Amino acid sequence: MKILGLTGSIGMGKTTAAAMLRRLRVPVHDADATVHGLFAPGGAAVAAVDAAFPGVVVDGAVDRGRLGAVVFGDPLALKRLEAIVHPLVRAAERDFLARQRRRHTKLVVLDVPLLFETNGGRRCDRVAVVSCAAFLQAQRVLARPGMTEERLAAIRAKQMPDAAKRRRADFVIPTGMGKPLALRRLKAAVRVMKSGA
Repeated sequence: MKILGLTGSIGMGKTTAAAMLRRLRVPVHDADATVHGLFAPGGAAVAAVDAAFPGVVVDGAVDRGRLGAVVFGDPLALKRLEAIVHPLVRAAERDFLARQRRRHTKLVVLDVPLLFETNGGRRCDRVAVVSCAAFLQAQRVLARPGMTEERLAAIRAKQMPDAAKRRRADFVIPTGMGKPLALRRLKAAVRVMKSGA
């Protein structure tokens, strides 16, 4: 089974690319969706997050806004949170890979926002990076509710620069020049991966 990593900085179009890959019938493990599940009522991270950050759990779920207010700009708090969440996300990823191996799936995708930053590229045979112009990235992200230029700058500071990600990528998927081009590039990447080249 081949593993394609999918990554890209905030606002670069990773969610759209992952949806296209699913339409191409490639199973995708979404790290962000896993975190949402871990934070939902009954989620495996709720009790540990509540113990580490009192007051961020509301109605049995982690309130991401409250949690963000606590960890935003506090590297120690962020490390504490990552120590809770990352092992659970990795366990879910291992379960996903084991399930796909049992099904004899030829190709899977690991959709991980901080793939390079967490050395996750080593778990993948190849990596696809979604990318667009910086002005378009800012436009997309600043349109999100509650997003500010300051928050965007802080997020960008934690992420590897887009140019560095593109240099490390096996495939670069442009997302600022229309969906048809992005889809063509993804189809080409899938063909290469499935051919074993």
